Amino acid sequence: MRSKTENLAELRRMLHDVFVARENGTNYARLARAHGYVDGYMRALLESGHVTKQELLELVAAERASVAGPATREVVLDPVADIIAA
Repeated sequence: MRSKTENLAELRRMLHDVFVARENGTNYARLARAHGYVDGYMRALLESGHVTKQELLELVAAERASVAGPATREVVLDPVADIIAA
């Protein structure tokens, strides 16, 4: 059985490959297959209790930022503010 550190390192590598492929304009079929592998790996990690949802979200955000740069802005969901603004 792999350790949590090894699993997260493998997931980070897989995410990096997907984000680089997307940035390079890889064809849809190849990109969709890679996304499927990553999704399955993340689901297995979640269901086995190796990681939490928050850990996965942070890992994906960090890897995406390392490849594509930081997000343009942070979005905070506030339904009350959305209603007032409308």
